[in-house]
Amino acid sequence: MRFIQPLLICALSLGAIISSPSFAQSNYPNKPINFIVPYGAGGGADSRSRQIAQKMSVILKQSIIVDNKPGAGGNIGTEFISRAAPDGYTIGMGNFAPMAVNKTLFGNLRYDPETDIIPIVLIEKGPLVLVVNPSSPYKTVQDIVAAAKAKPGALTFSSGGIGGSHHLSAELFEQNAGIEMIHVPYKSGSAGLTDLMAGNVTMMFDQMYSAMPSIKADKIRAIAITSKKRSPLLPNIPSFSEIGYPKVEVLNWQGLIAPKGTPKAIIDQLNAAANEALKDPALRELMLSQGNEIGGGSPADFAALVKSESAKWSAVVKTANIKPE
Repeated sequence: MRFIQPLLICALSLGAIISSPSFAQSNYPNKPINFIVPYGAGGGADSRSRQIAQKMSVILKQSIIVDNKPGAGGNIGTEFISRAAPDGYTIGMGNFAPMAVNKTLFGNLRYDPETDIIPIVLIEKGPLVLVVNPSSPYKTVQDIVAAAKAKPGALTFSSGGIGGSHHLSAELFEQNAGIEMIHVPYKSGSAGLTDLMAGNVTMMFDQMYSAMPSIKADKIRAIAITSKKRSPLLPNIPSFSEIGYPKVEVLNWQGLIAPKGTPKAIIDQLNAAANEALKDPALRELMLSQGNEIGGGSPADFAALVKSESAKWSAVVKTANIKPE
């Protein structure tokens, strides 16, 4: 028996090692990964998700399947991610609104962005640009502020819906400039921009990647940008900060997320793969050409951004008393 007992102990020890989480994760990923996008096909979040997924698929040597789950301002897809099995085989894109705005805006989310989700890595940040119709009499932010103060509620701004970055950028501007304007929400940002070009609304805060083609074609006129500094794409357009509104800084962002409970080893592996993907020259050139800042960094970096943005936009939503559609 004294010879059998050590063998038994060794066998039991080996079984414990094989069943331990670290051993089980050593061959991750060994099957396709599902990548959830909380918005519809064809939009900015969808396009970037597919680009990142393709690059990470090569790095991880495993298929990554992009699955769109749009609806409720990004809440449906983000909740799906939060409730998925925390095994690394369901990840997704965490976006500005469902991660930092909707908890305050809706008040009854079935997920908590700060406790039910693990940030993996920031993918990108991008400023918005305040634009008007080319025939508009407003050439500067000062023109707009003066007109709005002279006739409160006379000026209008369009958006892609309540609580998105288009809308909240304008609310932040109003609060810092001490003015009052009328919000005209549309079903999409492109619809809001189209109506601006038709002359039906006064202005719009639009994403750089969306606005640039129309700016270049002289279909809209840029007034100011929401980053701290001017954009290389619009070197003649001032930032809000340099014209006296430093708090009007808005960077729409998105990054990779996973369900709470996903092992740290897997989070770190996904973080490393995403950081490597973001080094791809073609992807970097594309992102920079759209006016975006390239992300990267650690999970802790992204978590800190989510926390600070949540506090910022919670205050804006409460001050403006914004209600969901």
